[in-house]
Amino acid sequence: MALFNRPSLRKPGFNLTLIAFCFAMIVVVLGAFTRLSDAGLGCPDWPGCYGHLLWPIQEHNVARANEAWPDMPVDHAKTWPEMVHRYFAGILGVLIVLLAAKAWKMREEPTYPFRLPIFLLFLVVWQALFGMWTVTLKLWPQIVTLHLLGGMSILSLLWLLLLRLDNQSWQLPTTLYEKTRRLRPWVLLGIAIVVCQIMLGGWTSSNYAAYACHDFPTCHGEWWPAMDVARGFDIFQTIGPNYLGGQLESDARVAIHFSHRLGAIVVAVYLLALSLRLYSLGHRGLKTMASVVLAALVLQIGLGISNVLLQIPLSVAVLHNAGGGLLLLTLITLACRLWMAQGEENPQ
Repeated sequence: MALFNRPSLRKPGFNLTLIAFCFAMIVVVLGAFTRLSDAGLGCPDWPGCYGHLLWPIQEHNVARANEAWPDMPVDHAKTWPEMVHRYFAGILGVLIVLLAAKAWKMREEPTYPFRLPIFLLFLVVWQALFGMWTVTLKLWPQIVTLHLLGGMSILSLLWLLLLRLDNQSWQLPTTLYEKTRRLRPWVLLGIAIVVCQIMLGGWTSSNYAAYACHDFPTCHGEWWPAMDVARGFDIFQTIGPNYLGGQLESDARVAIHFSHRLGAIVVAVYLLALSLRLYSLGHRGLKTMASVVLAALVLQIGLGISNVLLQIPLSVAVLHNAGGGLLLLTLITLACRLWMAQGEENPQ
């Protein structure tokens, strides 16, 4: 089963959307690398970096920048990841503007997706604002988490648009088609559960709680460690402190970390049950999608466990972020296939 349709059957804008999706994937990975390498404040200003279009390199520019920002001296190991991420995000924004313009041009075509590219344009504007506030509010966890969720949303919606423009649909016998229609709400629930887990992952990362438990499957040698849930999930944290490195006490970080582990169990159990249901329907496409979902799930769980056992190596942590996006994309693919499926009495 091919992932994409034949070029002759695709709708206009497919190639541009594919390019935008690839850039979105790069931006998500670069964002994770920037955050996890503690480079989120590598540039204390926005949209430039110490007043430069790129970042200060020459000695006299570095000296001037250090004088202007004495509390945040130039660190070239952190300036370049931040600015590279910003420029790739800027290119992605331009591509989304072009997609919105294409949708506006095709607005009279009833089968062409119009609202989705327009919503993407709205979303990317907000994402740029979240990027600015991430810097100006000094990594305030609420904004950092929303920024992560916004990046995942743009990635997911670009993938959905790509599938819509690919114009590929399953042809199912009537009986099987009716069964898949009843399955749609359960797939949406799976997507919602994964999104909640990604939000928990973002909250874990933005509060530097990934280091809170150094062992697995227990935490500090206990199956139910001491936790401060109220403090860990206090969304009214003060705006103003520099949140680089986090501000929470140990028990609050344990609460966040442990909740993320519990969320992983919920995701695993639910997606396993959903995949078994897909297998039971006997359709080749559904069984393939079930296998892909399970593979993405196993990969993500493996990366999460490796993060703990290996003490959060940067490469594994970045892959774990990307793995969350991959798992979400598999479910979006499944949902799109189910919604675009067509029933027929006598399939060929």
